[in-house]
Amino acid sequence: MKNFFGFLIILSCFPLLFYLSGEIFQEIEAAKAFENQMKQSIELPTITSALPITLLDKDNNVYSEEYVEWRQPMPLENIPQIVKDIFIASEDSDFYEHIGFDLSAIVRAFVINTNEQSVQQGGSTITQQLVRMRYLSEEKTYERKLMEIFYSYELEKRYSKKEILNMYLNEIYFSNQVYGIASAATYYFGKPLNELSLAEIAFISAIPNNPSLYDPLKNFEQTKARQERLLQTLAEHHIITNAEAETQKSLPIQLNVKQKIQAYPAYSTYVLQELKWLIAQNEGLDILIANATTEQEKQQLQTQLQDKVQALLQQGAVVHTALNPTKQLADEHAINNILSIPELQASAISIDNATREITSIYGGKNYKKFDLHRAYQAPRQPGSAFKPLIVYAPYFEITDYAPSSTVSGGAYCIGTFCPQNYGGGLYGQVSLSTAFRYSYNTSALRLYNTIGIDAAFHYLDKFHFRSLDSKDKTYAAALGGLTYGVTALEMADAYTSFIDGSYSQVHAIRKITDTEGNVLYKWPTERTVIWSPKTVRYMRQMLTEVVTNGTGIGLYTTTNYIGAKTGTTNDFKDFWLAGLTDTETAAVWIGYDTPRSMEALERYQIHFAIFNAIVD
Repeated sequence: MKNFFGFLIILSCFPLLFYLSGEIFQEIEAAKAFENQMKQSIELPTITSALPITLLDKDNNVYSEEYVEWRQPMPLENIPQIVKDIFIASEDSDFYEHIGFDLSAIVRAFVINTNEQSVQQGGSTITQQLVRMRYLSEEKTYERKLMEIFYSYELEKRYSKKEILNMYLNEIYFSNQVYGIASAATYYFGKPLNELSLAEIAFISAIPNNPSLYDPLKNFEQTKARQERLLQTLAEHHIITNAEAETQKSLPIQLNVKQKIQAYPAYSTYVLQELKWLIAQNEGLDILIANATTEQEKQQLQTQLQDKVQALLQQGAVVHTALNPTKQLADEHAINNILSIPELQASAISIDNATREITSIYGGKNYKKFDLHRAYQAPRQPGSAFKPLIVYAPYFEITDYAPSSTVSGGAYCIGTFCPQNYGGGLYGQVSLSTAFRYSYNTSALRLYNTIGIDAAFHYLDKFHFRSLDSKDKTYAAALGGLTYGVTALEMADAYTSFIDGSYSQVHAIRKITDTEGNVLYKWPTERTVIWSPKTVRYMRQMLTEVVTNGTGIGLYTTTNYIGAKTGTTNDFKDFWLAGLTDTETAAVWIGYDTPRSMEALERYQIHFAIFNAIVD
């Protein structure tokens, strides 16, 4: 009967439809075009706008929030009854009786608007307001108003009053990019909706009627005046007494406006990038993108990945990370102080050996969120710091030689490629340990040529060197001569394989959950064995000798073990350090964003000071 009555009312609107304007026919055609989209939208009562992404540190404390709109949807059963009473009493007292629209209110608004020669009053029900928020624009035309009626009637047929009210209370606009009553509570008062007093609830409930006029941050007094009218409305509807209304009106309103949490920008910026890598790996898109045979195929896959990321951002998520706030803050402070030379920059990363989690990351001096992040976005030539990964460890893995075995340190050319040792020195037969300790280039090239380029890169491919290029398979790679270079993140990631020979990609993200705590994504926990126990033993021995009696003198730690490798590129444009202790693995790069010689800085060992500052 209710639906039949609604149908008759809609039919009665058609004479008015013809009377108003020929343009209305265009709206009807538009309605037909939107029919399928409308049905899909109405069948999905979920919030389609992006919900907040929250980042938690290792102790589950929030340290960063990512959102444009502040939204915290809440089930209707958790919303206090007084909130429902306020909006129904003030916006739509016949909400539970009408079929989506109130014909008498529409006629009354039409008469008033006709006299005013413009559309001023809407006579909108809560259902109509929801339709306007979700599917239509806010323009005030008769054509749009009729569309609103049609959509509202359809919505009422598909959903219960409770469902419609729930959608409405979660989607109404509260100014300052705040949507939904629960969001308004935390934004304006800094506490959950169920902890607000009636006076506070009425205050934020005043905003949606006119979010510009009743913006409490700009027009507090106007908002307070409407709050008092709402309290009086509750009294008039016998929801509260007049005495209660007067008491609530007299209570002071103290705003506690939410400030967007944006701490540790270097870490949070990296986490948002790692989030994309995590989704790509979990969805199998990283392998597909890497193996794409055409640029078009690659672009399609990247678009697919971006859609997956966007879907996560739309639904909202909690990102649990390994951030150690104390360490991150201490490392940033120490490195900023060490980098006292104008324009000199650095990147650094520290990893927990037991978990392979990133505990701190340094993206650049006085880093601001979404600046160039030098730890993962700025590959540079690694120099000799690359030799352990591409030359020595593969050499031990493939052959039966040991650190005490010998190799020539004399002049050596492969074709026209004739590298020199530091300072132009030429040496006879030396131990592998000596060649490594003093970073002889000619010795490294001999060993590299013995194992072969393909064999060396076979081991590199086991790591996550995103900066490497297919053109890097040259003899210069043995000395860290690459097309683009590598990042501090990639170096530290690969050096973790010298902890015990096993490898799993280092990460900052422990897991990603939805707002209800369900796990959406997490990194795999399995580790791959890269190096044999023999190779690990040899490499750790030689890395230690670099520190005790080689190019790494000046490094120290409070733990039992420390091993590292230095790297200096041509013309002193980059200084590197990568190494590990019993508890941590770290990589440090220093240089200028526009490369230039740092020969005058070599004796100050700035990268040594940074390594010592961030590693226990």
